[in-house]
Amino acid sequence: MKRQQAEQAGRRAEDAAADYLQQQGWEVLARRRRTPVGEIDLVVRRPGLVAFVEVKWRRAAAQLADAIDERRLSRVAAAAEAVAHDYVQQGDNLTVDVLLLAPDAEPRHIRNAWQP
Repeated sequence: MKRQQAEQAGRRAEDAAADYLQQQGWEVLARRRRTPVGEIDLVVRRPGLVAFVEVKWRRAAAQLADAIDERRLSRVAAAAEAVAHDYVQQGDNLTVDVLLLAPDAEPRHIRNAWQP
């Protein structure tokens, strides 16, 4: 039961993240993109830039500091590399971003969070 609840909370967070990013001028290209090496929560675009976004939701804003780690970011980066050809056009830059969400807290968009 806990797994199902976590899955539902994750989906709601991804929906909220997509809405937030669209309000910030991003176009959502894909949600929950599965690859052989992992899943990308959101793929979004602005002119000249494609971002592969890891979404993290916590019940309290104080918990967000520990929501993402290097191992998780490296998996998202590997997944992004596996499917970048589907989204990145000539001249585009790409980034691996993180969007942190918690109730009663402003979304925190960390751009270019992965830099190997």
